[in-house]
Amino acid sequence: MSRTPKTVLLCSAAMLALSACSDFDMDMRRSENGFSTTEAARQATAARPRPDARGIITYPDYQVVVARPGDTVAAVAQRIGMSEGELARFNALDATTALRGGEVLALPRVVDAPSAATGGAQSGGAIEISTLADAAISRAEGNAPAPAPVPEAPRPVVQPAAEQPRQHRVQRGETAFQIARLYNVAPRALADWNGLDPEMRVREGQVLMIPVPDQPAPVRAAPAPAPAPEPVVAPPGAGSSTPLPPSASQPLPPPEPPAREQAAAAQEARPPSPALSESRTEATRPRFVMPVDGRIIRAYAPGRNEGIGIAASAGTPVKATAAGRVAAITEDTNKVPVVVIQHDNGLLSVYAQLDGLTVARGATVTQGQTIGRVRAGDPSFLHFEVRQGMNSVDPMRYLQ
Repeated sequence: MSRTPKTVLLCSAAMLALSACSDFDMDMRRSENGFSTTEAARQATAARPRPDARGIITYPDYQVVVARPGDTVAAVAQRIGMSEGELARFNALDATTALRGGEVLALPRVVDAPSAATGGAQSGGAIEISTLADAAISRAEGNAPAPAPVPEAPRPVVQPAAEQPRQHRVQRGETAFQIARLYNVAPRALADWNGLDPEMRVREGQVLMIPVPDQPAPVRAAPAPAPAPEPVVAPPGAGSSTPLPPSASQPLPPPEPPAREQAAAAQEARPPSPALSESRTEATRPRFVMPVDGRIIRAYAPGRNEGIGIAASAGTPVKATAAGRVAAITEDTNKVPVVVIQHDNGLLSVYAQLDGLTVARGATVTQGQTIGRVRAGDPSFLHFEVRQGMNSVDPMRYLQ
């Protein structure tokens, strides 16, 4: 199955931002090694609000719940008083799916606050089933005293409407980095708000909260300009020099040479330009090898295709184009692996449409080492990119 090159680009860029290795920063705000963030990731965001005792964060128009370590979808549904099937379907999960601590699930509807009337858990602890049964039997026999008034359920803390995040349901082929750029937020903020895993994986149908901007710093009023000093008017004749009379004995300065003669003299004095082609060092020459042998079926086109497509039969070994370190391995919503290798001088190579990977994240690879095989497709091909930090460059500059 083939994918659009843009999908591969976004998936690879996301992994550059997410690698847990010390050489990477999640939202790429460091300047070392040639990395620089784009304007789309510079928006400062506020921290996610604290949930209530059940893990629920309530906004004017919807609610979300934050999972605890060891939770499953069924356990969360039971804690908040919701059908496990309803919660699972709304979040594109199974009821038995294990959740990470801090992972966020969207609620399909607003749930009431817990109280004795609803039978939910309260701050005083769970009500024993035997106690409830005894009370029900006593009331049926007419021996029980009049029931005490049920305390009113505490109202949930509703976050201000101005701080309500937008929600985004993940579509097929989307990545977290693409979504962060779409809403002009940092990938790290998107991961923190939604409890994404270190690889920043998202799934089709998942509902994400888009972080809200932080409050801007108060603008200080500019100080009033100082009044302009009063102009000082000199008396007539003061401060001016007396011109020499025409009969002065000083000789006139020698005439300047014509402009054409000056230019010719400067050209003769200028040293010859160095022959840059002769002084080119070996380090500046392209040093990448083709990851697979084949013809180029998709050319590099910035904005539409950030790499090249190289035709190859399914199962063809894919080689590391140069020595380096495996910075990231991830997969998109189609479960197709993407490998990112970091090289010297801030260069990275990206390989997609792979199958049968033979390397792991953090591994050191040599030039020409097999890292996987070409995935079967119609047609079968390898998507290959070269990046200088976040910016893609034409791979043919390094392969030729």
